[in-house]
Amino acid sequence: MATLSAPAALHTVRERTLGPVRDRLGEALFLRVAGPDGARQAARIHGRPGPRWFDPASPIGRVHGDASMFVGGIRALLLQTLHPAAMKAVSDHSGFRGDMWGRLHRTSTFLAVTTFGHEADAQAAVDAVRRIHERVTGTMADGTPYAASDPHLLRWVHVAEADSFLRAHTAYGAAPLDQAERDEYVAQIGEVARRLGVVDPPTSEAELAAALAAYRPELRGTPEAREAVRYLLFKPPLPLPARPAYAVLVAAAVGLMPAWTRPHLRLPWLPVAERTVVRALGTAATGTIRWAMTPGRQARAAMTLEA
Repeated sequence: MATLSAPAALHTVRERTLGPVRDRLGEALFLRVAGPDGARQAARIHGRPGPRWFDPASPIGRVHGDASMFVGGIRALLLQTLHPAAMKAVSDHSGFRGDMWGRLHRTSTFLAVTTFGHEADAQAAVDAVRRIHERVTGTMADGTPYAASDPHLLRWVHVAEADSFLRAHTAYGAAPLDQAERDEYVAQIGEVARRLGVVDPPTSEAELAAALAAYRPELRGTPEAREAVRYLLFKPPLPLPARPAYAVLVAAAVGLMPAWTRPHLRLPWLPVAERTVVRALGTAATGTIRWAMTPGRQARAAMTLEA
């Protein structure tokens, strides 16, 4: 009768002990991010045969399918609040308090469909978002009108997301991209942005940095932005047992924010701790999420976090 070696036996015991825990954690994470309809959506996104906009093994597939998107999504939300018009649109029309998880589900599904889905489904998702944007209009406190369909405002949302997703993947991704792949990622996510109405999206990491810098004179911390940040950081609609893990992801996201943004949003800046303790905790947290969601869940891993 064959016997297991000590390492094999240890692996078997670990799987029997931790496997059910991993499965439950994976299910819980997937439900939180993708929503109650996530399993059906994922089956359609990854199971429908036919052409896609992107190869899943290309940079956009590697970034958007990685657990680092949990950190990147939070950072994108934080960064996007700095544009007064973008923040006013969210405050007036989305309601970050009442429908935070609903927005998360819709955004994660959009990313999954446009990155991994059939090209017809991807285009339908883009068309739906454009119709929503056409209805999102309003007036700033000084009387200046805003519209979510404004190409300038759309470009800000895009570059904030692209920069956040790429930086989070570079810091916490399972296999960070090289320079050529980072440039390709920016060009690929720019293709989706162009279909959404963004004019001249960046096509390289250098162009992305320049685009962000060009917006800086317009950015500032408004009362609405600071309220949204406080809600995002301290009042997430999560059960108490999940909040410590969420706090680690938030700390990791804050640690990737530029230093100049901290006073605007009243965020702490602890450079030594962010390079050591926060980075270690963030790596552990994203590694745990990856571990929990990987076995048999490649499709589900695509349903990741954003602003």
